[in-house]
Amino acid sequence: MEKSDSIIKLSAALVKYHSAAIRVGKDATNPHFKNRYASLSQIIEGTEQQLAECGLAVIQLPEGENHLRTILLHESGEYIAATYKMNPVRNDPQALGSAITYQRRYALGAILSLNIDDDDDGQEASKAPAKPAPAPQPKTAPAPQSKPARLVSEIMADVAKATTVQELTKLYKELPAIAQQELKDIFTARRSELENNSEQL
Repeated sequence: MEKSDSIIKLSAALVKYHSAAIRVGKDATNPHFKNRYASLSQIIEGTEQQLAECGLAVIQLPEGENHLRTILLHESGEYIAATYKMNPVRNDPQALGSAITYQRRYALGAILSLNIDDDDDGQEASKAPAKPAPAPQPKTAPAPQSKPARLVSEIMADVAKATTVQELTKLYKELPAIAQQELKDIFTARRSELENNSEQL
């Protein structure tokens, strides 16, 4: 991930965005697996107004060969960005177009922490030849399951709900070290907001 030297203003805007509890409807159905998912147009239409109200915008640009760069931009000029590559199995317009759509959908969902559901509408981009069934393997006892990490969207919602610096500090200390490092600027922005509100009382 890349970012500007500071993302304090962007972080505050992103907390505000998530506090609005954005929900994107699932308007499409995968014909093969019959599961519902949010199409690219549904994601864009469902998020662009709230993003604009928070001073945010998303830019997506194809780069090089099969790369997509997604930028979350704040009106101050601060940004975070990431680029990833997806190789279609076939090199034809249909497969390439499907790959770009698939990349854009999941990049938007990831950078905005949206629930767009799992689907396989990018199968034209990622379909591989059928493989022979693997030989049966001896059964082994399942490994103990670790507790899944909290979603960024859940943490953002808790940050937005915190009403005191003490609550915010407790929430920060409960996070794993790697999450503390990644979300430090967001907690700093929320702490400043709470402290300013306290001084105005």
